[in-house]
Amino acid sequence: MDPNELPAIPIYRVTNTLGNIIDESQDPKFDKETSLKMYHDMTQLNVMDRILYDSQRQGRISFYMTNFGEEGTHIGSAAAVLDSDLVYGQYREVGVLMWRNFPLENIMNQCYGNWKDKGKGRQMPLHYGSVQHNFAVGSAYAFKQIPNNGRIVVVYFGDGAASEGDAHAAFNFAGTLKCPIIFFCRNNGYAISTPTSEQYGGDGIAGKGAGYGLHTIRVDGNDVFAVYNATKAARKLAVENKPVLIEAMTYRLGHHSTSDDSSFYRYVLHDSF
Repeated sequence: MDPNELPAIPIYRVTNTLGNIIDESQDPKFDKETSLKMYHDMTQLNVMDRILYDSQRQGRISFYMTNFGEEGTHIGSAAAVLDSDLVYGQYREVGVLMWRNFPLENIMNQCYGNWKDKGKGRQMPLHYGSVQHNFAVGSAYAFKQIPNNGRIVVVYFGDGAASEGDAHAAFNFAGTLKCPIIFFCRNNGYAISTPTSEQYGGDGIAGKGAGYGLHTIRVDGNDVFAVYNATKAARKLAVENKPVLIEAMTYRLGHHSTSDDSSFYRYVLHDSF
């Protein structure tokens, strides 16, 4: 079998490039309150990024990672799962925390490492995850053991993390044991400075799903409606102990972090990023 002859997994979209609904049957039809909250949280995330990015440049904080261009992956996915579901975040999912009512003050305290910071400045800004707590699939397997539990796990990671052995072990674990989990991959085109063209062969991250027995969805990560629908559909599968891999196709508009200058390896449109 020649992998180059296999059809590519299509990208699911709800809106076109002009923001119009392509197929009315796919319109999630949010009520006014939900629509306003989604818009508010995405806008707040963007504004916060600009303030904290500038704060680092002014020497007020040590480090920061922006989310420019990926707001839809945060809010669309977070809105589609329940508050009772367990989320394992990476470092570029602060919008998910916002949606789940994580206090903005706590985000600021953590970034500034002040006396109100729960970690007392011992962790890098925005690093809410932990390499010592890498058992998302284990948590999902534990949920499976509880009858009528109704809870799932969502674990977020980037395209770079998908190249790590831990990711493949997790895929295999979930696919074999049929765990209630959603693997949400933000494919933003770069693992720090390494483009996806140098990270994998074949049909991207989504192309790996079937081999591990995972239901797979590739979605336009810049289409918040599509991300919501995809994650909602994934949750329905996951709660039935059918693990799902979502590959959200987006683009990292900003630098990887304030320690990175992406103009060395790509064309940067705006100096402010």
